[in-house]
Amino acid sequence: MNFKQLQALRADLAFIAHWVRRGSHVLDLGCGDGVMMDYLQTDKKCSGYGIEIDDALIPECVRRGVSVIQQDVESGLAILADDAFDTVLCLSALQMMKNVEGTLRGIARVGNEAIVSFPNFAYWPHRVALLRGRMPVSKSLPYEWYDTPNLRCATIYDFEELANKVGLEVVERVALNEGAPVNFLPNWRGSLAVFRLKKSSAAQ
Repeated sequence: MNFKQLQALRADLAFIAHWVRRGSHVLDLGCGDGVMMDYLQTDKKCSGYGIEIDDALIPECVRRGVSVIQQDVESGLAILADDAFDTVLCLSALQMMKNVEGTLRGIARVGNEAIVSFPNFAYWPHRVALLRGRMPVSKSLPYEWYDTPNLRCATIYDFEELANKVGLEVVERVALNEGAPVNFLPNWRGSLAVFRLKKSSAAQ
């Protein structure tokens, strides 16, 4: 898969991919259909594998040539060695975790760097929905309150505070809207929050 193909499928992943160094050993948590690892392996010569629980998505990963462990993320992290990966990806999956803090600590343990993305609950249409007395439904939060897999809701500022608490230092922080960076009022106008993180010097 080349960059144009990735960009056509997922503009957000295309933006994030430039943060992954060429030739890195990568772990993709909640890798879905494997499209990100497919691109990283073929275009950036990365190695690694994904962790995914959904039965329906495992064959898609295999079809793309992506090595995948069928396991939930929280259990899957527990079986991995310390500092086993250059980069750990957790893209639009963290909000589905029961134990977000524990998952972030696991990410900090097994990877030297991490890239995390999640729907920004402070995005302005979400705020408007709440003012109207309704739970938000949007492209980044496409489920109704009663059938959503998203267990946690966070804003850009909430996540940065937790990342610092678990020993992760923010290298870069970007808000995306339709895959493009938002520079003005990012916590208001960005639908997807993206963080590039590394272990803090105190945690090493």
